[in-house]
Amino acid sequence: MTAPTSYATPFHKILIANRGEIALRVIRSARALGYRTVAVYSTADAGARHVQEADQAVCIGEPLPAQSYLRIPAIIEAAKLTGADAVHPGYGFLAENEDFAQACRDAGLVFIGPSPEAIVSMGNKAGAKSLMQAAGVPCIPGYQGEDQSEERLAQEATRIGFPVMIKATAGGGGRGMRLVSSAREFPGLLRSARSEAQSAFGDPEVILERAITLPRHIEIQIFADRHGNAIHLGERDCSVQRRHQKVVEEAPSPAVDAELRARMGATAVAAVKAIRYEGAGTLEFLLDREGNFYFMEMNTRLQVEHPVTEAITGLDLVELQLRVAAGEPLPIAQADVRFSGHAIEVRLCAEDADRGFMPQSGTVALWKMPAQLRVEDALRSGSEVPSFYDSMIAKLISHGRTRDEARRKLASGLEDAVVLGVTTNQAFLRSCLLHPVFAAGGATTAFIGQHQDALLAPDVQARERAAALVSVLLHETTGDGRHRPPGRRMPHKLPISLRFDLGGTVRNASVTLGSHRNFDVTIDGRTFVVELASLSDDAVRFVCDGVLEGAAYHRDGATLLIQYRGLALRVEDKTRAASARQGESGGDGKLRASMNGRVVAVLADIGQLVQAGQPIVTLEAMKMEHVHTAPVSGKLTAVHVATGEQVAAGRVVAEIEAIAQEGLASFDERRKNRHGPAVEHTDPTA
Repeated sequence: MTAPTSYATPFHKILIANRGEIALRVIRSARALGYRTVAVYSTADAGARHVQEADQAVCIGEPLPAQSYLRIPAIIEAAKLTGADAVHPGYGFLAENEDFAQACRDAGLVFIGPSPEAIVSMGNKAGAKSLMQAAGVPCIPGYQGEDQSEERLAQEATRIGFPVMIKATAGGGGRGMRLVSSAREFPGLLRSARSEAQSAFGDPEVILERAITLPRHIEIQIFADRHGNAIHLGERDCSVQRRHQKVVEEAPSPAVDAELRARMGATAVAAVKAIRYEGAGTLEFLLDREGNFYFMEMNTRLQVEHPVTEAITGLDLVELQLRVAAGEPLPIAQADVRFSGHAIEVRLCAEDADRGFMPQSGTVALWKMPAQLRVEDALRSGSEVPSFYDSMIAKLISHGRTRDEARRKLASGLEDAVVLGVTTNQAFLRSCLLHPVFAAGGATTAFIGQHQDALLAPDVQARERAAALVSVLLHETTGDGRHRPPGRRMPHKLPISLRFDLGGTVRNASVTLGSHRNFDVTIDGRTFVVELASLSDDAVRFVCDGVLEGAAYHRDGATLLIQYRGLALRVEDKTRAASARQGESGGDGKLRASMNGRVVAVLADIGQLVQAGQPIVTLEAMKMEHVHTAPVSGKLTAVHVATGEQVAAGRVVAEIEAIAQEGLASFDERRKNRHGPAVEHTDPTA
């Protein structure tokens, strides 16, 4: 079927208003259809892959998103400068911003996405929920009124009944969202949600919803064209989440049968037809244990997890976006949609799962992705992971004839992936895939919270064998990463003592050279026999206690990075270093930034008495807020940062003079007698 001429909107060059892996993903499909591409970038991304692989690129500002990727005039000007006549927003940033879609329309640019009117109607959670209720779509009970006063919201939360969810109306990705268990928690969590929403989306408005107990998070992928055609491409199960952000996604859902899929799909298609939607979109639902589903929100854009739908349908969703935006009708009808096998995706994020999933940034020393998986990324060895953007750095996707086959492939690929230099959630993702509840298809949105201890449990055997290998690598390589020449080996077999910090634990080792490349390694009383089978600049094959296997590594001075059995470990050689000074363990009263980030709030004043665990400073990193609390109880003697300042990980942001609890109480009483309640004091000389 050929589209009427009046519907055609030809374009030739596409500006991609995004960065990283999604920019590269759009470039790939655009080039396959013969389009030229333009990248935009911040100064922090000047050396990024999407900049180098596009046909043209324009710098649009400084690192912070508000100074670059959220600057609508700069993006429009970049399109004019390069002659681009269409804009693809990717996801995140301006993808669901009606002002951006309107600005593209006003500038004569084709916006590869829905109309500004559709974004307004469905992009706002409150408005979308009202529309869906009017259309008869089942919705979660809640409040989405115009009265945003704290008093009214608290009253509505009580009416709805706890637990309730606070959600930013303009939000996404878990930002501006808080689960509230009681009326006592509500004011503080409301302020936190509003602050995060204002920072992330420029809009502090929220809605309230009853919290559904142990639901599944199910979303329906839809496509619609300007000719009145609309279809769904089945569901994705996105239940495995932490901090309301998706971690593992799969299609189809193990909890959805053909009958339920048809009902949910028909509901989604009817909804988008009602608003004359055009392009790719996703309707998100909560599915309870009785099989009831409730509308949550609509994402008026391509989803991060779209590859799993592509895997089971054989369709290129970006290609469909481009064809629909050009005025073509959908090339397939609902009856033509076929599903094949099962697909699972994991989001590889720069974060430390062992430290509360704290965002990480820095230089990737070694990057090798498994060939057996589809990998969407924009990195390579030597790439920088900035602190200004989302923590997701790659997506790994598997496809199998069955769910279990897809799960095995992905777990194996995760073990083979090599990411050194920046801490990631790689081992945690593999633990999720291998957990018996996930393997059985039983994961709900509570999965990580219920099983976090097991998911984060260390692999003791792997760490012990890694320690033995580390001992040999420290012995066999030099600080600049070169191998020690065999001719320089000592002829005697005296043990060599080593001391190193492996993943936060200091280990003492003794290495004795046997025959050529054979070593006896003793660590804390246990002896390993290690033989080096081969050693290259970044990989090693070795035999440890009779088992031959491999590992990847990178050495830079006293730092050795090693990837073994899916574990990425940082090693600091302390053999020649002086013993750590007393007080460096965190009990010195110094509050240090746990990641690179921007100061968004200073929550205490110099001279104030604080309790251990009391919030002192809030940092924003990778679009999430992180409250830093007092490490000890005492008097706040110094604050070394100001709101808006960018700080590096490890920097001392505040100092507290520790006071024992009995002394704290006495000191507090003396201050109260002289000046009133201690919490009101800000005089540093008091």
